[in-house]
Amino acid sequence: MQKFLRFAHYYYSTDNKMRKILLPVCVVALASSMLFTSCIGSFKLTNKVLSWNHQIGNKFVNELVFVGLWILPVYEISAIADALIINSIEFWSGTNPIEAGTKTVTSDNERYLVAWDNTGYKITNETTGEETRFNFDADTNSWALATPEGDITILTFIDDTHVKVPTLDGSSTIVELSDNGVLAYKDLVGYNNVLLAKK
Repeated sequence: MQKFLRFAHYYYSTDNKMRKILLPVCVVALASSMLFTSCIGSFKLTNKVLSWNHQIGNKFVNELVFVGLWILPVYEISAIADALIINSIEFWSGTNPIEAGTKTVTSDNERYLVAWDNTGYKITNETTGEETRFNFDADTNSWALATPEGDITILTFIDDTHVKVPTLDGSSTIVELSDNGVLAYKDLVGYNNVLLAKK
């Protein structure tokens, strides 16, 4: 978990050369995919992640999960997957692979299996074996991003007014589910500073 959080911190630091190169490349790729295929698509994958985020709890829990998924670049990855792969498939085939419970999709010599069940969501690149999964553990009352190295807990419910969330240094902190608690967590992880740096 520490390696991943260090990568996330490095990626979002203002002097990161990879980010300076990656952002323009992603913008050009996204613009090209829309320009050359004339499709905007429904962004079902990104909307599913957002819908899942909205169903977790009250507005404070939802905001904390949103920030956690932003730190772990889940929203960024789902938007890129939607823009470059899934929306193009929807345009050319007329169906969106996210609409079914499980579906296999082939694109650019890569095969993807998109599946979800009552315990979470999983997207598997069948060519490389890479997969992304979100799991809910009812025993610990936690949501986690599954990785090959193990689950990265995004959020654990402590009680009705507190949750435990990760920080950039690999530790965790307990946040009160209130405007002040969410604001304090955003300040702790530098969320507001990165948004200002992007402007």
